[in-house]
Amino acid sequence: MKFTLQQTDTSSKARTGLIETDHGTIHTPIFMPVGTAGTVKAVHQRELSDDIHAEIILGNTYHLYLRPGLPLLEKCGGLHKFNGWNKPILTDSGGYQVYSLAERRKISEEGVAFQSHIDGSRHFFTPENVMDTQRSIGADIIMAFDECTPYPCDYTYAKTSLGLTHRWLDRCCACFDSTEGKYGYRQALFPIVQGSVYKDLRVQSAEKVASLGREGNAIGGLAVGEPAEMMYEMTELVCDILPPDKPRYLMGVGTPANILESIALGVDMFDCVMPTRNARNGMLFTTQGMINIRNKKWEDDLSPIDEHLGNYVSSFYSKAYLKHLVNAKEMLGAQIASIHNLSFYLWLVRQARAHIENGDFTLWKDRMVQQTMQRL
Repeated sequence: MKFTLQQTDTSSKARTGLIETDHGTIHTPIFMPVGTAGTVKAVHQRELSDDIHAEIILGNTYHLYLRPGLPLLEKCGGLHKFNGWNKPILTDSGGYQVYSLAERRKISEEGVAFQSHIDGSRHFFTPENVMDTQRSIGADIIMAFDECTPYPCDYTYAKTSLGLTHRWLDRCCACFDSTEGKYGYRQALFPIVQGSVYKDLRVQSAEKVASLGREGNAIGGLAVGEPAEMMYEMTELVCDILPPDKPRYLMGVGTPANILESIALGVDMFDCVMPTRNARNGMLFTTQGMINIRNKKWEDDLSPIDEHLGNYVSSFYSKAYLKHLVNAKEMLGAQIASIHNLSFYLWLVRQARAHIENGDFTLWKDRMVQQTMQRL
């Protein structure tokens, strides 16, 4: 994997770049639709590519390990061939899912014992077998195995957890560097900065991660309930330490405002389930603001969902029709809403890139934060 820094904004730390992988080039800043179990919910691969203009999607090691399972993925030649997506894929290591299984897992120095949320079967993740699992899944970018601390989290626990994450990281790197990909293309390993909301721990972790010289770096353990301003403070602190010639990935973030403010702090890559999860509940993000399509006010509104995005779904279908589909619980409603929301998110980061290049990013960002987060 190769990252080329192209341009940095003069009034902020926002920047544009190119990530080159064996499955294609990614223009940053970028948003990655979440395809947890091998699919972005309710969206075809063709729509992801042609309508939404996604350049990379995300899969999850925990879920793909449980089903369809590694034997089938290996038989297919990896996730790309299994799901028909021929562009880059990033896999989350499963650390966040283990974090969310508080009642079903036990953490030790060796790894994490957990029970499947599907059938209760018992499994064990280690830094080494998580690397092997992601080799088998075949993602272009794979993540180190870490512990994601909750919020709030006391300092002692956060410090102990960070020590464990760093020891696991060393084991991830050793295993990754001693193995090869299974399918004839290169994979990159991203370490993850942790440390909760404690500045000294974040600095310590960012310095550790930066020292490893991997192809890219991630920031984890944020957007887990802490105030937005605290998230921005930690993000800026870490971005100032992580090397500028490597892409920076802020995991699990977030709202349009979160993304825009984090781009201004120097973040290049984002993922979040929000656009698709909100879509399935009738919440739409548009260039003019947020819409609850279930509200009666849209019942006879025949205007397009959002004609400013320039994609087929948002320009063709009316708000009234989408409201009808959602209220009738028609599957097409979730599909249209999901394609629309993802189209908006990818439009937003493309616009951010264009305004960084044009030199007016901060003025545009400040206006768009207000505009896109207002309720219509």
